[in-house]
Amino acid sequence: MPEARSWQVRWWQNRWQSATGRWRSATVEQRRTWRLSAVSAVVGLVVAVASVFAAGPWDSGQRTAERARAAGSTATGGERHGGPSRVAPSASPVLAPLGTAAVAPSPDSGDDAVPRPTGAGLADALEPLLDDGALGRPRSVSVVDAATGRQVYGARADTQAVPASIIKLATGVAALSALGPDHRIRTTVVGPDGDGKGGDGDRIVLVGGGDPTLTAHPVKGADHPASLRRLADRTAAALRKSGTESVRLGYDTSLYSGPALHPIGPNENISPVTPLMIDEGRLDDSDHGPAPRSEDPAADAARAFASMLRDRGIEVRGEPRPAKAAKTGKGGKAGKAAKAAKDGAKELATVRSQPLSALVERMLTNSDNDIAEALARQTAIAAGEPAGFDGAGRAVTARLRALRLPLSGARIADGSGLDRADHVSAALLAQVLVRAADPDHPELRPVLTGLPVAGFTGTLRGRYARDAVGRGVVRAKTGTLTGVNTLAGTVVDADGRLLVFAFMTNGTTDPQGAQRALDRMASALANCGCR
Repeated sequence: MPEARSWQVRWWQNRWQSATGRWRSATVEQRRTWRLSAVSAVVGLVVAVASVFAAGPWDSGQRTAERARAAGSTATGGERHGGPSRVAPSASPVLAPLGTAAVAPSPDSGDDAVPRPTGAGLADALEPLLDDGALGRPRSVSVVDAATGRQVYGARADTQAVPASIIKLATGVAALSALGPDHRIRTTVVGPDGDGKGGDGDRIVLVGGGDPTLTAHPVKGADHPASLRRLADRTAAALRKSGTESVRLGYDTSLYSGPALHPIGPNENISPVTPLMIDEGRLDDSDHGPAPRSEDPAADAARAFASMLRDRGIEVRGEPRPAKAAKTGKGGKAGKAAKAAKDGAKELATVRSQPLSALVERMLTNSDNDIAEALARQTAIAAGEPAGFDGAGRAVTARLRALRLPLSGARIADGSGLDRADHVSAALLAQVLVRAADPDHPELRPVLTGLPVAGFTGTLRGRYARDAVGRGVVRAKTGTLTGVNTLAGTVVDADGRLLVFAFMTNGTTDPQGAQRALDRMASALANCGCR
């Protein structure tokens, strides 16, 4: 078959030319990696073959010595399958509990299987990069072995600095610790408490529960944000069932206290912080990133809800009004309606947010400031603190203290990191990530799964070039304010060891250069065993 043979020759020639082309265009680091992989594969094959012969003789796929030992065993325990059996050995956990070894170190398991980096090795890799002139002062670094919780390398790791958005790591851990990953935020409609024919009894109240992801857009699938349209469907159905066809609408935002406007003032990165809003108060069709914002998200949400009720055949008389107090500020009928809502007036309908785990992931992946402030206030409510900036800061700090995290000198002023009054250390944020990786705290895992992936997702999608070592390997939360650049996350080093890191620098004047410097530091962790 000469045609088949010539096709095979051409196919192999093309493969060889393609491979040699890739080799010539590869970087020195890539060539070194390929050589190491090839040598490792050959050595592994030789060792495997030698092990098979050394362990023999074999019979029907089982070593004869092993068969004899199994036949003579009388041990009991473990799961039974029709006869005596030995207790099956348990595998080591991927991450040992903090401060302990998963099993006794051996050549095949424990710490010896995946060597730890050393402080000297990490210093050799990181300190030349820390000298980058694009970085400001201070420059603080903490690199921690996730399996043991011990810091392997630090440079001014305990120095307090402005963290920017990486404070969201602390916000997420606090909320998950306080409420659990399955918690959902409710938005509710209550009333009317009368006969629906006028007076106070025909007012229904839209009660904000603190869900910034409540959406007025159509939703699909089983796991979607809470839908204002579905809330209107359920409310209209409940009203018709009770014989009510005409109502007035109030809206209750009393769940939160203190100023609604963030200290940075009106800003495209965050809406006024209120427990009732739709689509994060965005005035365009975006779902993340900067956007024009509503000046009064609660009133806009109530107006949208009134329009939806009208579309469903319910007459809504007049404009929606705040249900906590009359415009005179002296209480009155609106105040009575709010009190009725709080004191257990009839619930007409409710919708619930996605689980807290999904909200935390979305907050971290997109660096969502509106979700961050909402979760900080949910933490405050769980702690019995006022749901404002001050109460939320106290509640988040208390949850971190309960997790035995190093809080000396820390100040948490908001949940999003937009406030420059936030001051924390790299050591604290690294330990926050260690707790999230701790097998004893599975409820905190969404803090890790929500981290952006370098070059692929979230705020790291546009960072790490296609040939960058850290691309697809580094997972990290970014932080950026004018003069502030930070990065904190996880990376698996060249030996397969999971490390967590926090890099912080303030006083930068070249934000792009500072970002690249921090990205190179994270890539350096991925590229070396650092021993």
